[in-house]
Amino acid sequence: MGWYADQFLPRAINFVMDTGPMRRLREETVAPLEGTVLEIGFGTGLNLPHMPSRVDRLLAVDPATLGRRLAAERIADASFPVDFVGLDGQRVDLPDNAVDNALCTWTLCTIPDPTAALAEVRRILRPGGVLRFIEHGRHADPGLAVWQDRVNPIQKFFAGGCHLNRPIDALVTGAGFRIDGLTQFAMPGPKIMSWNYTGTAVPQVD
Repeated sequence: MGWYADQFLPRAINFVMDTGPMRRLREETVAPLEGTVLEIGFGTGLNLPHMPSRVDRLLAVDPATLGRRLAAERIADASFPVDFVGLDGQRVDLPDNAVDNALCTWTLCTIPDPTAALAEVRRILRPGGVLRFIEHGRHADPGLAVWQDRVNPIQKFFAGGCHLNRPIDALVTGAGFRIDGLTQFAMPGPKIMSWNYTGTAVPQVD
């Protein structure tokens, strides 16, 4: 799936993930961010146009190098520098307590080990920092969740490893975060693909 994964999928995701409802969710999610922000799953920079002026630097992690080229115009228009600091969210080459806040949008579905990636975010966040996230995942309706489990192997094959059925809230808390605000809701689209989680999480104090 080399050409499909490397060339087609980033372009398709750049188009599909830039709808009106998604733009509104992105804007609401990034609005409180400030300072130096770590973004796991930068993609094609779809969050950049919505970043508030209080952000002064973005550290981006994403495996799709084509995404950087597709994001070039958005990066040029940003009012702050965007620095790429890695390809793999599961291991980020940054010191402890390096960023003020973190961002993750529709990314945990695809990372092979989301718990490891969230643990890295927790390590890199400074005391008082928060993780803001929007993710699709396991449906609250058990009947629909069963169908997610059945369709998931097909979804992973055609969508670059994307999982339909990950319990996002459990993943976040399992990685050592406390969720201070969580909303679950359905977006327009097929029911098994449209269940979303959005919220804010802070590292638990050991």
